[in-house]
Amino acid sequence: MASASYNHFVATSPFSRTSSWHFKLAVKDNIATADFPTQCASHILSSHPSPFEATIVRQLRTRGATVIGKTNMDEFGMGSHSINSIHGAVKNPLVQSEDVSAGGSSGGSAVAVKLGDADIALGTDTGGSIRLPAAYTGTVGYKPSYGMISRFGVVPYANSLDTVGFLANEVEHIYDVVFKTGLHKEHDSNDPTSLPEVSRRRCTKLSPATLPNLSQINIGIPLEYNISELDPSIHDTWIAAAFKLESLGVNLVPISLPSTKEALCAYYVLAPAEASSNLAKYDGVRYGVRGEGSDAVGETLYSEARGVGFGEEVKRRILLGTYSLSSEAMDNYFIQAQKVRRMVQKDFDRVFKLDNPLYEPEQFDLSDMAEATGMEDKRGPLQVDFILCPTAPTFPPRLDEIQGQSSVDVYMNDVFTVPASLAGLPAVSVPAIVKGGQFPAGLQRLQEAMVA
Repeated sequence: MASASYNHFVATSPFSRTSSWHFKLAVKDNIATADFPTQCASHILSSHPSPFEATIVRQLRTRGATVIGKTNMDEFGMGSHSINSIHGAVKNPLVQSEDVSAGGSSGGSAVAVKLGDADIALGTDTGGSIRLPAAYTGTVGYKPSYGMISRFGVVPYANSLDTVGFLANEVEHIYDVVFKTGLHKEHDSNDPTSLPEVSRRRCTKLSPATLPNLSQINIGIPLEYNISELDPSIHDTWIAAAFKLESLGVNLVPISLPSTKEALCAYYVLAPAEASSNLAKYDGVRYGVRGEGSDAVGETLYSEARGVGFGEEVKRRILLGTYSLSSEAMDNYFIQAQKVRRMVQKDFDRVFKLDNPLYEPEQFDLSDMAEATGMEDKRGPLQVDFILCPTAPTFPPRLDEIQGQSSVDVYMNDVFTVPASLAGLPAVSVPAIVKGGQFPAGLQRLQEAMVA
């Protein structure tokens, strides 16, 4: 194991490679394992032994995985820097001289693969929690389509957004495990959100088996992602990568995703709302650790257990979610956020060549498009196979800088990752070299749902 100074593991076990097809697997601490407690980096689940193992862990064991440890994270997956943890903050191994963010909430998993402690690491991505750590640590982070990988055995944060994904140092490592072994084709009857086999076959049939000639591939460059908060070096790296692809023969197409500017706001209404419901069971009676004092005094049953057991960020999101689900706020916040989510999904469906295999094809209104959007013909704009965009607007900040940021400042890190999560799209973040820079830049590739 690498030095513990990066604080990326919360529990480990030795590994002995007995075959060339065996590989080391690190598992985020919100995914149940038989060998280790599942604590979600929270006091309220301190030393909690899961009575069963997550489906994805069992599936990977049959493919040669040995679980070498559980990785540190933001409590219940709530955070962008892996600092909201009872185990302390995860530190980025790209810098030795100061403590820098490793991204969150799957920061421990990203660091584990970066240091070579694990060949593959499991994470969960609700609004960017795999892709952001990948961008900050210079690793590859893959969020599959929603419903492709089983969530059975994953402690939920927001059920309609949570997606199990993978981190590695090379794209090929993830491809070999997920696609060469047929993992992406396996339905799990224990998970009600797992895509049925008939739908998987339909998606496979609609998806091309191989890429066409490069001259036939269109890559979209979203106009709305060129925001003022985007670091100039990341912007230049993004554009340089796009021009490099163009030099190889692909076609660059400016596209408009007008709902992007509302996506982050909608996410931070919907995700906390679902979290407030999911976390209601942690009361020290059904789940969780009881407080030392007596709780059932007067009309109070479990305030002490939840007050002591949850961290500040989790409490904040529970309060946000509970309010947005209240009768006086439901129509103005939660329902409106759901409408924005549908708009985000329609934006993506409009720009992709392939129809979304999970919905009936729908004609879009040309009046909804930005004026700068180019038209292929009178029926609409040129459509694309992939979208290329930055993963994060900035390079990883120092941990002491984060302490001085407001919650809204921290939430801004998710501005480029949240839209794909709201739409259930597959997305992969890969590192790109920044000229003269200390850190790599993460670049995202998005495509239509269930194609990957």
